Amino acid sequence: MHQVPFPESGLTNDEVINARKQYGSNVIEHKESSGFFMALKDAVLEPMFLILTAAAVLYFIMNEPQEGFFLLAAIVMVLTISIWQDYKSRNALNALKKLTGNKASVIRNGNRITIDPEEIVIGDLLVSEEGDLIAADADIIQSNDFSVNESILTGESFSVQKNAEDGNKQLFQGTTVVSGLAIGRVNAIGLNTQLGKIGRSIAAIKTEYSPLQKQIQNFVKKMAIAGLIVFILVCLVNYLNGYNWVESLLKGLTLAMSVLPEEIPVAFTTFMAIGAWRLMNMGIVVKQTQTVETLGSATVICTDKTGTITENRMELARVYSFDAKKVFLENQFDDPEAIRVITVAMWASEPIPFDPMEKSLHSIYQKYTTTDVRSQFSMYYEYPLSGKPPMMTHIFESNDRQRIVAAKGAVESIITYSDLTEKEREEIKRMARGLSAQGYRVLAVAENDFKGEDFPATQQELSFTFIGLVAFFDPPKDNIKQTFENFYHAGINVKIITGDNAETTGAIARLAGFKGIENSLNGNELMQLDDAELKCRVKTTNLFTRMFPEAKLKIIKALKANGEIVAMTGDGVNDGPALKASHIGIAMGKRGTEIAKKASSLILADDDLSKMVDAVAMGRKIYSNLKKAIQYIISIHIPIILAVSLPLFLGWKFPNIFSPVHVIFMELIMGPTCSIIYENEPIEKNLMVQKPRKMAETFLSMRELSISIFQGLMITAGVLYLYQFCVTNNFTEDLTRTLVFTTLIFSNVFLTLANRSFYYSFVYTFRYKNNLIPIVIAITLLLLFLLLNVPYLLHLFNFEKPSLLLTGKCCLVGLLTIVPFELYKLAKRIKILSKRS
Repeated sequence: MHQVPFPESGLTNDEVINARKQYGSNVIEHKESSGFFMALKDAVLEPMFLILTAAAVLYFIMNEPQEGFFLLAAIVMVLTISIWQDYKSRNALNALKKLTGNKASVIRNGNRITIDPEEIVIGDLLVSEEGDLIAADADIIQSNDFSVNESILTGESFSVQKNAEDGNKQLFQGTTVVSGLAIGRVNAIGLNTQLGKIGRSIAAIKTEYSPLQKQIQNFVKKMAIAGLIVFILVCLVNYLNGYNWVESLLKGLTLAMSVLPEEIPVAFTTFMAIGAWRLMNMGIVVKQTQTVETLGSATVICTDKTGTITENRMELARVYSFDAKKVFLENQFDDPEAIRVITVAMWASEPIPFDPMEKSLHSIYQKYTTTDVRSQFSMYYEYPLSGKPPMMTHIFESNDRQRIVAAKGAVESIITYSDLTEKEREEIKRMARGLSAQGYRVLAVAENDFKGEDFPATQQELSFTFIGLVAFFDPPKDNIKQTFENFYHAGINVKIITGDNAETTGAIARLAGFKGIENSLNGNELMQLDDAELKCRVKTTNLFTRMFPEAKLKIIKALKANGEIVAMTGDGVNDGPALKASHIGIAMGKRGTEIAKKASSLILADDDLSKMVDAVAMGRKIYSNLKKAIQYIISIHIPIILAVSLPLFLGWKFPNIFSPVHVIFMELIMGPTCSIIYENEPIEKNLMVQKPRKMAETFLSMRELSISIFQGLMITAGVLYLYQFCVTNNFTEDLTRTLVFTTLIFSNVFLTLANRSFYYSFVYTFRYKNNLIPIVIAITLLLLFLLLNVPYLLHLFNFEKPSLLLTGKCCLVGLLTIVPFELYKLAKRIKILSKRS
């Protein structure tokens, strides 16, 4: 492609090195609080840590150092895991910042190159264009239609026009380009920039809790209150039964540990963090982990056309000459009539093009013109893009006072201000509609012979000579048809929101397999509808054309008012408000502007919409597996709570069957089970052909909670059966404790397998690929074997080695506890199959 000449060649490599030595790098250094100490503080304030610490102290007071040291080891393990998780999270966040960080464009050695902002030096020629975050302070030396949002420094939200001529030429780091392109010479970097001097941080992101987080926190808070109440009751009952206050506190802490479901928030955090990591490996950058949860409930995806549905190549494909009354194909662009239209269109473009269509015009002009005169002309006056539909006019002049006045824009605008008869206007419209219907993006081209210096206030006051049409083609992506099909199968509605016209968009949408082409609405029509009418129209309309920022935002608000969970793709400055307003804002990684990326909640690294199908599948899988994990946690906590409390409150023979040592061991087994095994479960069959879940529904319905309680009660029945079996046979307290504990461990293993699906049998789920299942179960059984056979551990846990027959009985009882749930799943399958038949 033609390299557009720049006003200067920029710094050489040697000059860059010297400038960096003299002035340093473009970095704003700031001190951060120690991640280790912050993680340590958070871990120490966790309720489970405080309970463990209190229990360990009580053991030492009671002169039982073995138990005390065991709990200290558990405390160290809990701290290590917490700090390690925090370390991994910080590393992921740093990698995320690096991945989503903006780049800077500079001119060096006569070439435009892209570098990290930290590499900018004093004297660099910084190129800033629409959507960019300005990377250093600079003075403009050349600009086109350039305006900047400086709200980060001034607090004012409106954009400011900047150029080299009228004195307002300063560019400041951290501000955002709203329109146009400018080249500026860097005069301050790092701490010496205006942003650096005032110490304003632009990296801080304030996160809010998601509905699911709030529901989980509320549930855990209620359980914590219940734990406090039973702690007090158990302490009182034990004290009244003759125990001293130290032992009574220890028994109370045992039950408090069994009641507190601290695995639930840990599981939520783990699922979201690992989900974000998995998505990042798929090329989907999640800026906040809460977004992972929302993905699975998306009901509508609003997508733009250019670059999302299409390739974003925008190559010149057809040229219509008004004088010749002929359409020229690509292999006919060397015709003089075609060259005339292309030349006027090129002069109507920016001298340093950044739009794909303008780049194509410059390239085709250079390829087919016999004499390239661009270097002989410079911009003399310009009318920036304006009007609805928009048009733009550029005026160039050479050293010998030759002048070129060229305009291009929407066909409707150009023909309105051209000297044409009504018949000619209708003929041009017919030609434009024909090209648009084939999927081409059509622009009209005109010229003017204005000679004076007293330019009118608006370009619409000029009288133009119509020259012709230029038609660009941006073909649909190869995978977009399948992508739409996958969205439709998943119950997700797709809507196209574009600034292009209905004919072009409809043609591309038809090629892409989009549903709902026949019913469209344009921006002006939409703005005339009141809120109630718009809420009705967005239900049945899938194609929105000639859209502008205010119209896009109204669509998103109307969809949300209808109860939809809205995902919105965007890449431009004007997409920012709609991206921010949607539940899931999706920015394009390659061509997305900094405003779009900052407003979005996730970024598609390679601009591939098909990745959103994977993201939705991941969101649904994570939510489904998280529910399995939470139901497992509730189910397994019930028998632990009842095994600790019922013998005490009912005055049974062995009232305090478990101590904190036993409960913490079970907690250490349950934690990895719910956080590691269930997170690694594959997506269940048919999950992506179900309708999206409602965002407002609780993470556990009463039916689902009832299932978990039922499972827990079945395990409790099995455990208490073993307890009474032991009492009836006059077993010792240590052997009774051993068999009850062993039954709980086996029940935990079988519950883990049963909860892998709430529809298919646990035997069927062996087909699911999860390599962690055999590993975690093998480790659990190995630890149980050691507890039952190593003399030191037998003494520490107050166990008595059981016979093989009694161990087998515990395993059988554990298996039988899941049989009622398996029968429930069987009845569920039979009911659904009978409905289908």
